[in-house]
Amino acid sequence: MKTLDLTPSKIVAVASNYRCHAAEMGRPIPSAPKLFFKPPSALCGPEDAIVLPGGVGRVDHEAELAVVIGQPAKHVRVADAMDFVGGYTCLNDVTARVLQKEDGLFARAKGFDTFCPVGPVVVRDLDPTKLGVRCRVNGKTRQDGNTSDLIFSIPILISFISGIMRLEPGDLIATGTPLGVGPLAANDVVEVEIEGIGVLKNQVVSGAPAWTP
Repeated sequence: MKTLDLTPSKIVAVASNYRCHAAEMGRPIPSAPKLFFKPPSALCGPEDAIVLPGGVGRVDHEAELAVVIGQPAKHVRVADAMDFVGGYTCLNDVTARVLQKEDGLFARAKGFDTFCPVGPVVVRDLDPTKLGVRCRVNGKTRQDGNTSDLIFSIPILISFISGIMRLEPGDLIATGTPLGVGPLAANDVVEVEIEGIGVLKNQVVSGAPAWTP
């Protein structure tokens, strides 16, 4: 275990990577990982505020296991992929759901500042194949899944992504979210808990309008 000190060059996230969440969102099971980016500027840490931009409509929590890359990775074989893992942490893929549907793309909906809380620590020695992934809002459980429901395993994700782009030490792979995503409101307290890692806790606050013409 180490204290959180992450400066990723990129945050690569995977959409619809839990069978239960794909069904929840009315999406088919993908034949290959569906990737998108969250900007490093979206990062915030434990106890930092998640700021809801004004005028964007519904904003959801998405509890995820994040993989921290430990060494440069390019064209990694699935059989070797776990050698490139530096550790694991909790991640909340905060999403402006209305904007996601309006745009048909993820950059704006998932890229606002503070929309990527991570923490509280990075854990190195952890078996990621059967971990509870939970989210609570104001103490009430919203998500209660398990990484055993992942469509694409962590070795497959590392191999697939590294075949497209070089992964650098400190880069994050957000592996997807289970069933139960739901809205956040100002003054909520949201907690992402992953078995073996701990609890990532953030308060939600109101912010300035996202864009004024």
